[in-house]
Amino acid sequence: MSFQTWLAPSPDSRGAYAEKERAVIKTIFRFLFSRTFIVSFSLLLQLGAFGVIIWRFSTSFVYFYGFFVLLSIAVVLYILNDNRMNPAYKLAWTVLILLVPIFGGFFYLTIGKTSTNRRFRNKLMFIDKRTKQELIQDKHVMDELEQKSQSAARQAAYLGKFAHFPTCRNTTAQYLSPGEIFFERLKKELENAKHYIFLEFFIIEGGRMWGDILEILRRKALEGVDVRLIYDDVGCLNTLPFKYDLTLKRMGIQCRIFNPFRPVLSSSLNNRDHRKSAVVDGHTAFTGGINLADEYINLYEKHGHWKDAGIVLKGDAVWNFTIMFLTMWNFLNSTEDDYEKYRPHVHHPGSFHEDGFFTPYCDSPIDGEPVGEQVYLNAISRAQKYIYIETPYLITDNETLTALRLAAKSGVDVRIITPGIADKWYVHTMSRAHYPLLIESGVHIYEYSPGFIHSKVVAVDDEIGVVGTINLDYRSLYLHFECAVWMYRTQAVLDAKADFLDTLKYCRKITMEDCRAVKWPVRFMRMVMRIFSPLM
Repeated sequence: MSFQTWLAPSPDSRGAYAEKERAVIKTIFRFLFSRTFIVSFSLLLQLGAFGVIIWRFSTSFVYFYGFFVLLSIAVVLYILNDNRMNPAYKLAWTVLILLVPIFGGFFYLTIGKTSTNRRFRNKLMFIDKRTKQELIQDKHVMDELEQKSQSAARQAAYLGKFAHFPTCRNTTAQYLSPGEIFFERLKKELENAKHYIFLEFFIIEGGRMWGDILEILRRKALEGVDVRLIYDDVGCLNTLPFKYDLTLKRMGIQCRIFNPFRPVLSSSLNNRDHRKSAVVDGHTAFTGGINLADEYINLYEKHGHWKDAGIVLKGDAVWNFTIMFLTMWNFLNSTEDDYEKYRPHVHHPGSFHEDGFFTPYCDSPIDGEPVGEQVYLNAISRAQKYIYIETPYLITDNETLTALRLAAKSGVDVRIITPGIADKWYVHTMSRAHYPLLIESGVHIYEYSPGFIHSKVVAVDDEIGVVGTINLDYRSLYLHFECAVWMYRTQAVLDAKADFLDTLKYCRKITMEDCRAVKWPVRFMRMVMRIFSPLM
């Protein structure tokens, strides 16, 4: 065989190469014509166009330059004097605006405001006002809680006054971890639905998990069950086809999309529906960190082993979740349901078992009250023995950092588990930027070696527990619509603690030596990124 003949590719290899080339080209074309690329490109184009226009006018006309600089100064003064805004968020935007005074003020007004637009806010507040009439605290429950613990009663009173969600008895809960257990229990309860199913999720993606659930929903809709679904448009931008709601409608499933992602620069892009909840027949409800996608149940490896957690409630406390869903549904649908049809005992006339006290609650960017953060701070500040936290992101403000450090300095056993494998490198970098300060104060930090921790769980003193969707980052605490369950003296709190301690077996403890071993360029990058972490 000649050298030329030996060097020439065989017909089979040429065919395989051509097939690979076609696959790459197809992938590129699919990306270029995808909704994600078109919308993102449009936003970048607008951003660039505004920047060029401002720059050209500012360099050509001194009056325009002066106007935009004065605008930035005015915006900085507004930010510094806005008492509703978190100080860290103020600092991040102030630094950014002062770095680029020509563009900074304008961009803040375009995309930086934490508040929703007036029409969006007024519409939601009108519906919210109506639903508060249905959320009435049973005085006997609060009296009983006060007899058991004044501290717990104060935490519950805060949720009743500022989040408007009552504390309930006649409820049981089961802690569900990891996502595989959550998935099987959710399917079981959906199969048992006789009257209605309400689902609200941030991310839905085609695959085994969503395929199994969709098949149940389709069958239930054919049986006459009222099936409704809400999903967030940004959360599903890369995972569901455009106008997927119409596909579901043809199956008999009512569907609404939260805050559709339009290629227009606006601060409303910040406000996402990050909730994950399911309500079945008014007496059973789920929440937690688990979305409806295969990585959440480890059917494929996205960031190593995916560790997540959720909870299922049965009883009177489910009413709070029903109200959360109907509030959002009526806001998106511009309708008003007869709420009485959905109360827990309508389709469960018998009594419920009870195990402790439960307050399911939600948080939103329209009420001016960081309920999610305050619940965490309440639990941390009242701890006497231990605080165990699982969180995918540790990008907290000074108040939470101070509370954690003070608890550790006071002798409370504070332990936090974060991911060992990051889903976003820059977010993980910002989380690690907080490690030295916390470890120095006596907080124990662990990273989950097998993969990614997505649980949002807090357990305190065998008494207080929080399980839900609320991350320890600025977007969850200040910009997103979220939900969780506050619990007192329930088996679920003990199960969350046991799961935490079991998870520690697979974690690597981070020490001060580890922090000191970080090279100075990485330290410098973390310092800079920490300043701008509220904007991420």
